[in-house]
Amino acid sequence: MGVEGCTKCIKYLLFFFNFIFWLAGGVILGVALWLRHDPKTSNLLELEFDGNPAPSTFYISVHILIAVGAVMMVVGFLGCYGAIQESQCLLGTFFACLVILFACEVAAGILGFMHKDTVSGEMINYYNTVYEKAMVESVTEQDKTKAAASVLKVFHETLSCCGKGKGTSVLTHLTDTLGLTDICPSSGTTTDCHSRITELFTDKIYLIGIAALVVAVIMIFEMIFSMVLCCGIRNSPVY
Repeated sequence: MGVEGCTKCIKYLLFFFNFIFWLAGGVILGVALWLRHDPKTSNLLELEFDGNPAPSTFYISVHILIAVGAVMMVVGFLGCYGAIQESQCLLGTFFACLVILFACEVAAGILGFMHKDTVSGEMINYYNTVYEKAMVESVTEQDKTKAAASVLKVFHETLSCCGKGKGTSVLTHLTDTLGLTDICPSSGTTTDCHSRITELFTDKIYLIGIAALVVAVIMIFEMIFSMVLCCGIRNSPVY
């Protein structure tokens, strides 16, 4: 095609980074789908008690990630094709898409940092509500006890925990021993569920943060290379 020298090198570098960007989009899409269908999170987030579903903030974030991954794959393909064809129109469109994606990623990162404890906090509050109802109604309202106990059993078996803290963990094991309840996991663990819930969602948010940082670095390089290549194509004697 028309570009030569350093600009030609930029062309293939841009193609390479776009290919990496396209792969990153596929990875993010795959990770988001895994987070959506991971047994631990899906078992907890699909729970419902007394008509109240579990908090959906985490799933909303995951669905956004699925959309972002799909868009990244489309934009990455656009950049690859534009670089190979040396098309100013495609490269300009690609650059505009990158700017929008980068701005959205920065905004999402800021919001995520500000509300990083929201997901685990909401799930802990939901767990506390179910736990308290199960314990308070353990004698007087057997039907609700069974409903609450079944929800708690999913929490406890999924996360291998029991109780809100060390004290309530011991108390719950005691009520199980006395036959008043049957909600602790069969493993007999005394780990409290608050720490387990926090650990579960913090690890996943940390994973998302690493992926976002890697993608942001790639996007910066791509924006630079796309503009340099666009200018090189415009100044090429063939065009």
